[in-house]
Amino acid sequence: MKQLWFHLMPYTDLPDDFRDNHPSVWVDVHSSLFDPRKAHGMYNDFMDELEYAADCGFDGICVNEHHSNGYGLMPSPNLIASSLARRTSNAALCVMGNSLALYNPPTRVAEEFAMIDCISGGRLIAGFPVGTPMDTCYAYGQNPSMLRERYLEAHDLVMKAWKEKETFSFNGRYNQQRYVNVWPRPVQDDPHPPVWIPGGGSVETWQWCAEMDYVYCYLSYYGYKAGMATMKGFWEEMDRLGKDRNPYRAGFLQFVGVAETEEEAYKLYKEPAEYFYGRCLHVDPRYATPPGYTTEATMRAGIQGQVSRVASDNKTALVVDKKAREFDAILDNGYVIIGTPDQVAEKLKEVAQELHVGQLMLLLQYGNMSRDVAMYNTKLYAEQVLPQLKDIWDDEWQNHWWPKPMAADHRSTPLPRNLEAAE
Repeated sequence: MKQLWFHLMPYTDLPDDFRDNHPSVWVDVHSSLFDPRKAHGMYNDFMDELEYAADCGFDGICVNEHHSNGYGLMPSPNLIASSLARRTSNAALCVMGNSLALYNPPTRVAEEFAMIDCISGGRLIAGFPVGTPMDTCYAYGQNPSMLRERYLEAHDLVMKAWKEKETFSFNGRYNQQRYVNVWPRPVQDDPHPPVWIPGGGSVETWQWCAEMDYVYCYLSYYGYKAGMATMKGFWEEMDRLGKDRNPYRAGFLQFVGVAETEEEAYKLYKEPAEYFYGRCLHVDPRYATPPGYTTEATMRAGIQGQVSRVASDNKTALVVDKKAREFDAILDNGYVIIGTPDQVAEKLKEVAQELHVGQLMLLLQYGNMSRDVAMYNTKLYAEQVLPQLKDIWDDEWQNHWWPKPMAADHRSTPLPRNLEAAE
């Protein structure tokens, strides 16, 4: 099983009264709450944490794209990934966004992803999310009824740009380009870097991942208990479509906190978890479900997406318990798994088996967690949890959706920053 370290890059200094005095953490969160000088420290801490996770031996490190919010400070994950391509050596670089419908032209994505793949020597995982309605429809002004069509056309253009060896023209409904000739091109050209599709439970996304042979990644805020129904639906759809049950077809995201004792884990991770569920997920219902964003098939299936679930919670508290913003309820509902390394490993083995996932993404920094605590969590997980899980599925299945980098001895090694040491 692959274990990847995921970073949302949340703004860590939202005020204690944020939920009471501000309608939403997304779209219209007030600019007065953002302090660029504090953000300087946050960004550098976050990048330290990502680089540290790669050094600790995680199979991959993940970044993603969001806009106009205090939930995740990464409007351009490509900027972060390009830095990580130079500052890491072996970890896969999973860019769990670009939101394709937001790029005009989408060939920008093809070019920038190819750059990252070249710089890293072929370690890119290309993620193509449709994007949350807050990002796509409100922050970036896209028509929700056209969003998926725009997304699919952009996807087709990017993939053709990577595969086609000759200059070509593209005439779509949303994109017209007389000359498409992407330079640079990705190292991984057999036929392209692995593609992972993050989703919140759309039936069409499941079907499309099966058709295109892509990894479906359920990025759940609400942990493994809530994820069971979605993943059960995904695997039933794979059965219906005649696909095998290779667990590497699926990814899942889980919040985790590891410590030497249960008491220490409770103390360390209580505040960050309550900060995340109390402030980072404070989404105004006005922005959650614009008409046309949720597809008919998904509505007929009765599947509720992550964003609408958050908004429902904020509005009526009918979807999850009112106390689910308090740590005991957060733990009881399975949103966050905490404990000693052995306790966490045992629970995650159960999660992997029950959800049948081979690409496990871990949130080991969340909310207002400090860099020291995040690094402690990362180190303890890497040393004592990761080894207990790495062999799951290996004797049964092959992972066809993992990067194929250049041989290590053919990759460049960055010069030390101290030039005197390089002489």
